[in-house]
Amino acid sequence: MASLPKEPPEDAKKQSFWMPGNYERTVRRTDQSYQACNDIMTCFLERAKVEKQYAQQLSQWSSKWKTIVDSRPLYGSLMRAWQSFFSSTERLSALHSSISQSLVSEDGDRVKTWQKETFPKKMFCGFRESHSNETSFSRAQKPWSKKLKKLEAVRVAFHKACQKEQTAMSKEKQANENSEMSPEKKQKITAAREKTTEEKDKVRERYEQVLEDVTSYTPRYMEEMEAIFDQSQEEERKRMSFLKQAFLSIHRHLDITNNESVKAVYSELHHTLMSISEQDDLRWWKNNHGPGMPTDWPKIQEWVPPVKKLKRKKRDRKGQQDRSVMIGGVKVRALYDYVGEEGDELSFKAGEVFLKVEEEDEQGWCRGILSGGKEGFYPANYVEVVE
Repeated sequence: MASLPKEPPEDAKKQSFWMPGNYERTVRRTDQSYQACNDIMTCFLERAKVEKQYAQQLSQWSSKWKTIVDSRPLYGSLMRAWQSFFSSTERLSALHSSISQSLVSEDGDRVKTWQKETFPKKMFCGFRESHSNETSFSRAQKPWSKKLKKLEAVRVAFHKACQKEQTAMSKEKQANENSEMSPEKKQKITAAREKTTEEKDKVRERYEQVLEDVTSYTPRYMEEMEAIFDQSQEEERKRMSFLKQAFLSIHRHLDITNNESVKAVYSELHHTLMSISEQDDLRWWKNNHGPGMPTDWPKIQEWVPPVKKLKRKKRDRKGQQDRSVMIGGVKVRALYDYVGEEGDELSFKAGEVFLKVEEEDEQGWCRGILSGGKEGFYPANYVEVVE
């Protein structure tokens, strides 16, 4: 019964029903449904006042002009025709007065009684249904949340270990290229790099173990959460079904017309009301606030090396004179996804093969040509040469 949003949120996956705490939308739906009942009663009580005022205005108009017409020098069928307007108006006034009474004593009291029976309250805890859903969801999600926090901690540790290894590898590469450095010092640097690699492998192994634990627990977590969610959906379905009947009852009291033009209006309204579908609305809720929402299930997030920001003026000033051009180019394969930030940078996906046509410059960038023909710069450490 909550209003449908115009469009899904941009961070739909982060807002997934399965993520910690996101079941609160479904818990709050009970309170929102209660408020919707209050709004419905207030809305149609105001309509009842409008009907009553209109009935009074019709009656006053009829009484005023009936007296005037009786004193006018008309007679016969012309007088009877004029007087018939007033008798018709009196009947119409009585009908609108009856509508006002029905909206208050029948429809209003019916919704009010149903609301009191459907939304029992728990002392100091709001509605009993909300408290029950909150308790059940929280109990079912608590083990999952703990495992997820543990997984996030080991993920951070793994990415830090990857970064340390990358730094050690860079030092080792520089040492190997330095002919003046002693073999003993180079050996120490290599040993340090091997140690960081070993530490990274250990952390990754731990990462995989924790992820496996989360993955193995997921089916049980989903089963428990869906069971609670389905109970909430059933309660909402009952509320929707009742209010659909309440709306139809209100429509029946308001539909008093006989002329074809007004009949058409009420026919269209009736058609809209009859088109209310519990299943379609529940399906929408499930796909946008429940188990049908897209979610980003935990998985290994590979570490991607950082990209140095280009000093654009410096690169443009030097141009191509300081870099050797490769005739024919060399095939390279992307190791990671990259989205170019500037107009002269390439964008590619991991695994994509393209040509390297210029050697790496001092800023760590190369020039290449994609299979589609676009030419531009890309970070050298994001690719490997295809053998």
